[in-house]
Amino acid sequence: MYKLLRLIFPISLALFFVSCEGDPGPPGIDGADGIDGVNILGQVVEIQGDFTQGNNFTLDFTFPSSIEVFESDAVLVFLLEETVDDGNGGTLDVWTPLPQNFFLNEGLLQYTFNHTFVDVSIFLDGDFDLTLTPDTFTQDQVFRIVVVPGEFAQNATIDLGNFNTVMKTLNLSSKDIKKLPL
Repeated sequence: MYKLLRLIFPISLALFFVSCEGDPGPPGIDGADGIDGVNILGQVVEIQGDFTQGNNFTLDFTFPSSIEVFESDAVLVFLLEETVDDGNGGTLDVWTPLPQNFFLNEGLLQYTFNHTFVDVSIFLDGDFDLTLTPDTFTQDQVFRIVVVPGEFAQNATIDLGNFNTVMKTLNLSSKDIKKLPL
């Protein structure tokens, strides 16, 4: 009997404490409201520049302090390859992800890039003397740089090579694109 009481007493005591419920506590304070129109998922900037022998056929862009980039973020770069007729009297931009190859009479030309969480370098590479590159590939080149949080880029099932899909997935529109000087 004594053994039975030694077993029943701790079990009863445990059930008593587990089944106790008190009054709910006061609600916590609300979190800070977000700023309307600010997207924390991704950011897009547009830059324009010329590839010359003087800049070693490289465009260097440093992220301003208003754009927070982490080492884990994915940085995508798109080239404005051409503008086409939309069939309704307007035009559509054709954005091509880098790296991108072009086969010219002079040889193979490639737009490519590298980046840190501080800056992006977009550069031309080729199997010929780059001073022979036609102006249509070196002058007034427009690029869009997209910063996508790394965790979002890994977990999302989006085509990171399609500019319009990336913009739509990040819930960004053309008004969210910041045009910045080099």
